[in-house]
Amino acid sequence: MLTIALPKAGRRCRLSSTLASPTTRTTTATPQTPPQCRHINNSAWRAVSVLDDIAHRIRDMQQLPYGVVTNPHISDVYQLYHNAFDTFRKVKEVKTLEENDHLCSIIGKMLKTHLTVIPKLAMGILESNGHIDPAVLDHFMNTILRSRISRRVIAEQHLALTETFGADWFSPGAKLHESDFIGEVFIKCVARDVVERCSSAVEKLARSTYGPDVRVPEIKINGHLDASFPFILSHIEYIIGELLRNAVQAVIERQQRLAAEGGLDATTAAHHQQQPPPPPIEVTICEAQQHVMIRISDQGGGIPTNELPYLWSFSSGPQSRRRLENLRRVPKLAATMQELHVSDELGRADLKTPSYESSLASLTGRPPNLRLGIGLPLSRVYAEYWAGGLELHSLWGYGVDAFLQISKLGNKNEQLTTRASMDAI
Repeated sequence: MLTIALPKAGRRCRLSSTLASPTTRTTTATPQTPPQCRHINNSAWRAVSVLDDIAHRIRDMQQLPYGVVTNPHISDVYQLYHNAFDTFRKVKEVKTLEENDHLCSIIGKMLKTHLTVIPKLAMGILESNGHIDPAVLDHFMNTILRSRISRRVIAEQHLALTETFGADWFSPGAKLHESDFIGEVFIKCVARDVVERCSSAVEKLARSTYGPDVRVPEIKINGHLDASFPFILSHIEYIIGELLRNAVQAVIERQQRLAAEGGLDATTAAHHQQQPPPPPIEVTICEAQQHVMIRISDQGGGIPTNELPYLWSFSSGPQSRRRLENLRRVPKLAATMQELHVSDELGRADLKTPSYESSLASLTGRPPNLRLGIGLPLSRVYAEYWAGGLELHSLWGYGVDAFLQISKLGNKNEQLTTRASMDAI
């Protein structure tokens, strides 16, 4: 087994033998207006939490078979985690706002550096498929992604709260409006608004892929249109954006196949009204006492039966080679103008530009014809992380129903069951 010696290994071992305390969306957001002393105390807690989490992930990678951990992509990720641990362990205990600013500078640089982690992990997992059981690889990938979400939520939330604390408009004790953010947490995500924003972005992506004259299916929204819940906006927009993107692509490409079978170009046929309009995509929102359910139904022909067993897999499937080639074209997952545009619409234009980049936005805003094959499994990881769920039901020859469940109270622990079971080994 490949092992990189770490400075003060004893401390790493002690850290990796403990379990990180789970968080909820509510505890992530609170306190709403932290006084200076509490904010400094939170800085120290978050630094230790990040260090603890990185130590767990280093140990997980050290337990991989030699043929996997020596893969150049996995090895690069290991080195990134090693460097991050070595950097954070040298950070002194935060006692002043100036020391907190120094910590924020380190966190911001680390977030940017680690934008390469997801594509590198995905490529490493695909290339290691012959060295280990695919189920073990998927378990490892799910574990490290859940951990990564937890770590980045803590880090990004601390940066956002620090920016708020230092803003000219900040007033301790002021009552926040329900449309405001607490750090990265949007207090009142209205399901209809999120779907509409994602629909607009997906339509633009479709036209840039298939041409400006393509007939994009209408996205109809019905049900409990005012259903709301607290959530981290980038997470929910990534999930819904991926589901809508898949649905729109399936419907458009099915229409193009039908037109080709009839001897017509799909765009020309649509222009001359020789083809009926594409069937709409139905989005149904259902609000229960503790959950919000969102169903996205399309008539794009369904998922081929040979792909269904690998729908949630990072490591295997009939399209593995194509996925690997596409991932090589994505060196990192960086922020896009789409993310900034959404922020402006929600009234955050007056905030300072974040000193970090989101790890999510560019997956939905990547080149429109580039399919990475990790959108669905990643979406499920993000959905389950906050005690939600994501299921797909396909009827081959007709279409797909996607069901997204969201815990609307924000008082459920982050789902670290997979990670906890691995940490106990």
